[in-house]
Amino acid sequence: MSYVTVLGNGHLLTSWEDPSVVPSGAVAWIGDRIVTIGSEAQVLAAHPDARRLDAHGGLILPGLVNLHHHFYSALARGLDPRIEMRDFPEILDRLWWRLDRALDRDTIGLSARLSAAECVRWGCTTVFDHHASPSSIDGSLDLLAAALSEAGISGILCYEVSDRNGPDGAARGIEENLRFLADRTEDPRIRAVFGLHASFTLSDETLASVAERRPPGSGVHIHVAEHPIDDVFSRETFGATPIQRLERFGMLDDRALLAHAIHVVDADYDLAAAAGATLIHNPESNANNAVGRMDIPRAAGRGCAIGLGTDGMSSDVLRTVRSAFLGLRGGSGDPTLGFDVLPGLLATNARVAGRFLDEPLLGQLAPGAPADVIAVDSAPPTTIDAENWFGHLAYGASDFRVRHTVARGRVLLEDFTHAAADPAARAARARNLAPALWKRFHELGWNTPYLGPSAVAGEESAR
Repeated sequence: MSYVTVLGNGHLLTSWEDPSVVPSGAVAWIGDRIVTIGSEAQVLAAHPDARRLDAHGGLILPGLVNLHHHFYSALARGLDPRIEMRDFPEILDRLWWRLDRALDRDTIGLSARLSAAECVRWGCTTVFDHHASPSSIDGSLDLLAAALSEAGISGILCYEVSDRNGPDGAARGIEENLRFLADRTEDPRIRAVFGLHASFTLSDETLASVAERRPPGSGVHIHVAEHPIDDVFSRETFGATPIQRLERFGMLDDRALLAHAIHVVDADYDLAAAAGATLIHNPESNANNAVGRMDIPRAAGRGCAIGLGTDGMSSDVLRTVRSAFLGLRGGSGDPTLGFDVLPGLLATNARVAGRFLDEPLLGQLAPGAPADVIAVDSAPPTTIDAENWFGHLAYGASDFRVRHTVARGRVLLEDFTHAAADPAARAARARNLAPALWKRFHELGWNTPYLGPSAVAGEESAR
């Protein structure tokens, strides 16, 4: 039997796009749907017998969406590659492409469960993950889906197709995407998109195979021009930029997710905007890898839709909002930027997730919308309204913990405590598995053959 739950005693933001703010607000839901919002007095009068959750004067917000994550990075914390990494291509080759080859089914599943718990902790109720495990491809997306279903959050998953591990690896990656896309009929909260690594590790033959075989409307999720190597190698080898190659193969559409899009010319932004593709800004990862940053005002000015991701650095979307804000100002030298374009990133995230999940009201606190609701323990010290809410997020809420996380009506985090997951037990399990993973990592070589022009030349492969 379904009962009503009310989350109240907070400042309620109704949506990420053109929101209104309800002081002393509340939201009520039955099952997985919101039924009432308004002042707490009004909501409680309508549902006097409801179970109550207390926001303690903080912010009541729609559940957060992360457009670009890498769950498997959860087991990289503290890992020493034991080799110098002088630029981003070497970071890929000597760290990430060794780690993903070292993954097995146990570590794939555990890293997904660790990351899902962190999503719940930071109020992320929908996540797009981009997965790679070349030594354990078949069925790997099922392990991620199981972790998300267990956690209670929604996800859009893909496997990263790449030629860097040879034609067999590319073919198996294609098959894993196709299999998972075909299986997405049972759980409406776990959906699929076709995963691609980046233009500089994808041959024309592989892209042609994907273009021919992927289901219509499935979309692609790909890294684009994260480093100049992607643009330079694509131009020199294929005679086109990464975005032009996607258009050439019919993959640039309104379900194309283009992560990073840093080293991009205006003409390519125009192509992406005309196709309705989504660019995904990942400020913390870009800073960590020293690859530059997306010129958000330029891209937005050319009509591009821009969303936000964490790229495996963390699962904390609100902290990433602040990083995007400060990075834009610090990188541009203009302290007036940010409030004109950055609030739209959260709205884009919700809109894109709703498109994939067939939930047009996702990202709204409104009757009929999915009951994805969070409470951030940040009591505003000044007035919060429809004009200044983003300032409260960037300067305040991003520093505070999430008190409650509710996903489709299920309370996953209550008063900072996980309702079902035991993060400490999962961390202990990870500490037991990590030594063997790291041992496999260190036994693997680097200097992958399929690299672009700035790769280290002449080094003998240790494979």
